[in-house]
Amino acid sequence: MSSSLAHRKAVKKIRFIDIEGNALSNTLVHVKLVNHQFLFGCGSFDSLPATSEADMGQSNVNHDMKMPEKSFFEDRVNKWLEVFNFGTLPFYWGRFEPKEGEILTDSRMRAAKMLQKNHVKVKGHPLCWHTACADWLMDYDNATILQKQLDRIYRDVTAFRGVIDIWDVINEVVIMPVYDRYDNAITRICKELGRVRLVKEVFDAAKSANPDATLLINDFNLSESYRILIDGCLNAGVPITSIGIQTHQHQGYMGREKLEDILERFSVFGLPLHFTENTLISGDLMPKDIVDLNDYQVDEWPSTPEGEERQKKEWSEMYHILFEHPLVEAVTGWDFADGAWLGAPSGLIRKDNTIKPVYHELKRLIHEEWNTEGDLRTDENGNVILNGFKGEYEITLKGRMVNFTLDGNGDSKDDVIEITV
Repeated sequence: MSSSLAHRKAVKKIRFIDIEGNALSNTLVHVKLVNHQFLFGCGSFDSLPATSEADMGQSNVNHDMKMPEKSFFEDRVNKWLEVFNFGTLPFYWGRFEPKEGEILTDSRMRAAKMLQKNHVKVKGHPLCWHTACADWLMDYDNATILQKQLDRIYRDVTAFRGVIDIWDVINEVVIMPVYDRYDNAITRICKELGRVRLVKEVFDAAKSANPDATLLINDFNLSESYRILIDGCLNAGVPITSIGIQTHQHQGYMGREKLEDILERFSVFGLPLHFTENTLISGDLMPKDIVDLNDYQVDEWPSTPEGEERQKKEWSEMYHILFEHPLVEAVTGWDFADGAWLGAPSGLIRKDNTIKPVYHELKRLIHEEWNTEGDLRTDENGNVILNGFKGEYEITLKGRMVNFTLDGNGDSKDDVIEITV
């Protein structure tokens, strides 16, 4: 195992005893990592229709086009679950509460609990954003908008506590006060309060609702402006838990040098880094002269065999770079299926649910190359030394299975953990 991954592993001495306290010596023990501590993630928006109480096949948009059957989305989710342990669910305010007081809590709760039941950690995205904001907020003055925003955060973080304990609290603050594509309530209050004041207000609300939650600031603007903003927020006492970094690479893979520069610049704060939204294209690349990715509109954007091989290699390199960095805790591919955002072929599967090469590659990395599984034999004192990737394990011996979490840092094999079988 490369020394560059030493921080992803731990060593523990485990002593196995029976219920009478006798050491289980010379006993075969099978250990298997079943869930990484590292958060290997992907957008899990498809879990909403997969857990919907509606009959998807009976609803239609244009009366002559049927939505896919619910089983179509269930198949997607099953493929998703074979790879990932971290999922992002949508909480865009304008869609989550399209009319004031009409809150779509049940649909998110069903999806989140399904993912949680399958040992997936869930993140809500986002609690505050100027895009996809609730239009009805525009009927209020700025002071009322701010209060409703804070109330919304407290309400939703409280409602999902224990099910969703990771949140993108505020999204894309760098451009928030100067955003001019259309008028919206959040840009209005950001202009009045300033970036740092607004960030502090929304983080304080989230922290009060769930003091143990992981709370992220998140942005696509990875310039010095974002670093300065984070620095100002931390100096103001904003309880940022982790830094969110977006890399929507529709115009081509940024490459190792740029990735390592991003890692170096945002590591100065010593906070965990989450690569929250990442896309790599398996078709023709978006032209370089497009400034706002939303401006690229095409009738079709197909995946190609050549593009799929390129996507596989690029994702593999990016995964290796990020998994090797000690401050990176999570990596999320934004689209699981092609065509999800901007119609781009950026998924790990195609629109028809068939699997692309990148899906197999990421599954191989997570569950084979970065896996720990094998047989150990206890010594005369009932001890084994487990040296493996950090995470949740199933340990089987004498026909019984016990669960064990391997965590900590470095070599701690002198500390003995007793397990009664």
